[in-house]
Amino acid sequence: MDIIRISGIRSFGHHGALPEEKRLGQRFSVSVDLEIDTRPAAAADDLKLTVDYAEVIRTVEGQLTGSPVYLIETLAQLIAARILGTFPVVKAVTVEVLKPFAPVAADFEAISVKIRRERV
Repeated sequence: MDIIRISGIRSFGHHGALPEEKRLGQRFSVSVDLEIDTRPAAAADDLKLTVDYAEVIRTVEGQLTGSPVYLIETLAQLIAARILGTFPVVKAVTVEVLKPFAPVAADFEAISVKIRRERV
């Protein structure tokens, strides 16, 4: 399978286990690797045979700005399910959700969860 990578999709959401995270919200960043066979699209030079990057980004943003969840694990799972449910050409997807401003009393760059889900 070939991979189309979209890195660093940033949006504001109200996800988290703490009440202040739900109330105040914070910025999240998501990267996705879409596993598809790009040969048909490349041979025909036809967008309809691949994925529209803008549509994938809107799908991710919709989940980020949508209903709050407690865990970024849940957020990653929901994003993967939406991508697989929306884009039939995608055979598998890897989703990484970064939470750069997690309320942890330590100096760190980001906390992230990375999952891979495939079409069954």
